[in-house]
Amino acid sequence: MTSKTTGSTPPENLTSQQGAVPKVNKVTADDITASLKAGFSDFLARPFMSGFFGLFYAVFGLLFVWSLIWLGKIWMIVPAVVGFPLVAPFAAAGLYEMSRRLQKGESFGWSEILTVMANQRKREMGWMAFVTLFIFWVWIYQIRLWLAIILQNASFSDFDGFLNTVLFTPQGWTFLAVGTCVGAFLSAVLFSVTVVAMPMLLDRETNFVSAMLTSIRVVTENPVVMLGWAAIISVTMLLSMVPAFLGLIFTLPILGHTTWHLYQRAVPPAEA
Repeated sequence: MTSKTTGSTPPENLTSQQGAVPKVNKVTADDITASLKAGFSDFLARPFMSGFFGLFYAVFGLLFVWSLIWLGKIWMIVPAVVGFPLVAPFAAAGLYEMSRRLQKGESFGWSEILTVMANQRKREMGWMAFVTLFIFWVWIYQIRLWLAIILQNASFSDFDGFLNTVLFTPQGWTFLAVGTCVGAFLSAVLFSVTVVAMPMLLDRETNFVSAMLTSIRVVTENPVVMLGWAAIISVTMLLSMVPAFLGLIFTLPILGHTTWHLYQRAVPPAEA
């Protein structure tokens, strides 16, 4: 007897996209340069919409720091500001969608972009958000751990006192050295698993584990170039936060758009 259970299996194209292992291209410095140019072009094409995402991120950063001051968590300000860029990839989902539509020559407005962003909660992007925020939480927790172990006898009641302890005492130097090494490791891990995973999840039907593994392959097969891209992101984001986070209004959108174009060069289109 023939079964009549209609619709019990996914469409063929969806199954093939989810089951296929994406190929990874060789990425060069020229790809980074071309992606940066394309990202800047996308920003200029829709500067106010792109800038909105940067503004939202900047305002959130200011409120976050203000909350730490209000709660009396002075010691958390520096690690929070340094670790804040870790969650930037998830904040850039709207920018990826803008670049995708600009690349295809599609018209769009706020409703189209925000609808796509809202729909990500039904897909695998939520899991990537969990991974991102978890690593950010580990970053904050390890700072607190080393603070208790290394600076256990230090006392500081305000931000200036904290900076003086960290910058001008042997214990503070040890704290900075250990925290920098651990932070560099966590940043490298997060960069490796997200650098193309976020735009990939927006672009095609795949699971977040496959997206992370593809992202890791892009990094491991192009270590020098991707290390350079990570350095560009880190330095740009940190410098952008110096003037009260305001530089993020411009740099975050450009980096977000650039990431989309770099993903397009690093991972070939999915076969139908």
